[in-house]
Order: sequence, then structure tokens, then C-alpha cells
Amino acid sequence: MYDFPLIFRFPRPTTSRTPMALTREQIESIAALARLELSAAELPVYQASLSSILEFVGALERVDTANVTPMAHPLPGLSQRLRPDEVTEADHHAEYQRNAPQTLAGLYLVPRVIE
Repeated sequence: MYDFPLIFRFPRPTTSRTPMALTREQIESIAALARLELSAAELPVYQASLSSILEFVGALERVDTANVTPMAHPLPGLSQRLRPDEVTEADHHAEYQRNAPQTLAGLYLVPRVIE
């Protein structure tokens, strides 16, 4: 099948107010997964940026939302205007498939590329 590298797992946010800092090794691992080549000067910048993002997410997770009512629209009393769901074009499926080298039951057949 596929040989995927081990996925990096972010540390779970804690309930304390301590900053959630990523280590240099974690930043290097994230960069490798993203196929980024970071210089030694860029590592601290990415470390600070990603750590602050994780701290912000942690702060959002600590917010008490027990008494917050879910809303469908940010402005009460307004609704989103949607166009009617109606067919506006004819079905050209058969016409398009006439140019295909192989079809079966209305589907395009293509060579297998993954074993």
C-alpha cells in the first residue's frame, strides 16, 4: 500500500495559562512534512509564529461557550439570499462521452495508476 511518514501530533492544549511553545525539533518535523527548507535563521521565526497560533487556539478552547446559543447567521433577523435550485442546462453527458476512449455504465474508464 502506501508508505506514509509518521504524522506529527501537536501537543494537546492545557487548561493552565502557560504558553504552548513548540520545540526546534517539532518545527523541523513540521517543515519536513510540508517539504519546506528552513534556514537556521528562519527556525526561530517559525517557532514563535506557530507557537503563538497554538496558544491562540488554546485560548479559544478555554472560552466557556456553555451558555452561547448557536446561530445560523452573524446578523440576527437576516437570511442569506439563495438562488432557486433549478436545472438551467440540458444534460450533455452522452455527447461528452462519445469522445472518451472507454466508458462503462456512464463512467469514464481510465488506466489503473495505483496498485
